[in-house]
Order: sequence, then C-alpha cells, then structure tokens
Amino acid sequence: MADGGRRRRRAFIGSFTAAGGPGIVTASVAEHGGALTVLSSVGGVLDPSYLALSSDGGTLYAVSETAEGAVAAYRVKGETVELTGLPVRVGGSGPTHLSLVDGHVLTANYGSGSVSAVPVRADGRLTRSPSSVLRHSGSGPHERRQRGPHAHQVQPDPSGRWAVSVDLGTDSVRVCTLRDGQLRLHREIALRPGSGPRHLAFHPGGGHAYVVNELTPTITVCRWDPGAGSLRPVSETPVLADAPAGDAHPSGVVVAPDGRFVWTATRGEDVVSVFATEAGGERLRLVGTVPCGGHWPRALALSDGFLYVANERSGDVTWCAVDAETGMPERAGAVRVAAASCVVFG
Repeated sequence: MADGGRRRRRAFIGSFTAAGGPGIVTASVAEHGGALTVLSSVGGVLDPSYLALSSDGGTLYAVSETAEGAVAAYRVKGETVELTGLPVRVGGSGPTHLSLVDGHVLTANYGSGSVSAVPVRADGRLTRSPSSVLRHSGSGPHERRQRGPHAHQVQPDPSGRWAVSVDLGTDSVRVCTLRDGQLRLHREIALRPGSGPRHLAFHPGGGHAYVVNELTPTITVCRWDPGAGSLRPVSETPVLADAPAGDAHPSGVVVAPDGRFVWTATRGEDVVSVFATEAGGERLRLVGTVPCGGHWPRALALSDGFLYVANERSGDVTWCAVDAETGMPERAGAVRVAAASCVVFG
C-alpha cells in the first residue's frame, strides 16, 4: 500500500510467448513521472496478447491468441497475478481483443472472424464454455488479408447498451446486443472497401467514434447514435503527413479523457500521430507525428497524463509525457518486455 493506505497503481503488460515474451508482466507505476518498474511475470498461458481488468481491479483477463483460441482469468495479488483455472476455449481461433460486458468476457476472434461471450462467475472466474458465438460473414477487396471476416476488436459503447466489434476482413463495424448470454447482430455498418478497420475508440462525449484502419494508414471519424445503436462514417483522414516510405500499418487508437486529442500508432513507420479534435469531435486535424521510441508499436494506453506504447518487435514499453496544450508526447523512459503487445492499468 502507498502512503495513507492507498493501493499502489499497477500496470499489466501482455506479450507473445511464441516470440519470446514472458507472458503477463506486472509493473509498478511511479506516482510522479509515470515510470514503470517490472515486479513479476507469469507464464502458463500461450500468447496472452491482450488484457482487460475487472472494474474492481481484482481480476485480470487475457486472451490466448492461438489457433485453438482461449481466454484466461487471473486473480490480482499485490505484485503478481495468479491463474484461477484452466483457460477456456472461446469457440473461435486467434482472439486478438477482449472486453467485459454485462457479466461476460467478450473476445474478438481474428482467425475465425467471430465474437464470443464467456460468462463470468461472481468470484471473477470463467465458466467452462462460451454462452454464445456470433460468426461474421463477408470479405473485402484485399486479396491476401480480406478473403473472409477477421474480427479484431470488441468493446461496449459508452452507454453500455451495445457491443461494438470491428472487422478488418469485411471493412465493417458490427453493433450487437448481449441479452441472457446471447449475442445478436443489431446492425452492420460498412466502411470504405479495402480500408481494413482494426480498432475503434469513442469520444468521451459519446457522440463520435474513431476507427483506425490497418490496410490504409487512415482514421475514420464516425457519428455514434447510442439510442439507435447506429454508426455513420463522416470522414477519413490520413494518419501520416506524407506518403509512407514503406509498409505502414496503423494499430492502436486512444482518445484523451477530455476529448481534445486523439493518438494513433503506426507500425513500420514506428510513429505516434497526434490529432486535435474540432467541432465537438466531428473533425480531426493532424498536429504532428513523433517516433514511438521502439519498433512495431502494437498498442497504446493513456494513464495520468502519460502515453504508453507497447513495441512488439523491439521488446519494450515506452512512456511519454503528453503536453497538455498541444497533445504532443515526449519520450520519458522505457522498460524491457520481450514481444510486448498491450498495457492496461489498475
């Protein structure tokens, strides 16, 4: 415990064990300066590439991004985490993302192009099998990457009424309901063919969403109607000021708590792009780009005025102080985590 009985803040870092990652790393977060210090790591689950923390901070959930596809629950115990049971098969392959929605863990299964719902018990443990698997269908014009559906992310909308999944293979976003453990499609929204949407982040005002596209280095601004569960694309903006020198594959997107800025990461170019929001979030203006501090930035996270970047191929997590006026990040430090894939805080 910190001074005055406050619980010390922790960061949890996922990694690819198939590429030499340690599994899940627990790190302390400095009260001032945002620095991470590794405390422990735990293996036992293959490729825990994406993590989500329960609202009470007591349970950590991880996908196992493998062909079999699974999700695991860990009890958070001080400076480490402890597996609560065997990983649960999700009924889909290659899960790349997960979130907690209405007493369930939802996983986006990239390989099989589906979304699964696994019920969570009262003690935070998982049931033995999913209650529902919603399979996507369709394809896109990219010959290699879009032969079929590839769900890459699933999360609740700000109202909590809807589950929203982003599918790279079908160039679309699906809005679903989750009732009595069953996922049902409410609406599918088409984005530009060949854009390859990967991740979505909502504006804190609740009326807009930003979709980062992997197959073209752009970000799509959408209007979100929580009452109707409807998403409408408004504009598409490049994430780079100039044409990329080589391969450029955007990955993560995060929005400032006050909604003034949006940040994206682009692999290959290895940069973080900074956008200022305008017209209440309706428009994005590219402010600039900065090096991400490593190679192949897979995910971004914001915490207490610092931007954290999980750099998969250089095997580190960098943190940057964010200028409150301009939104521009400045590298402040890094910690070594082989094959780092994501960071969450609690």
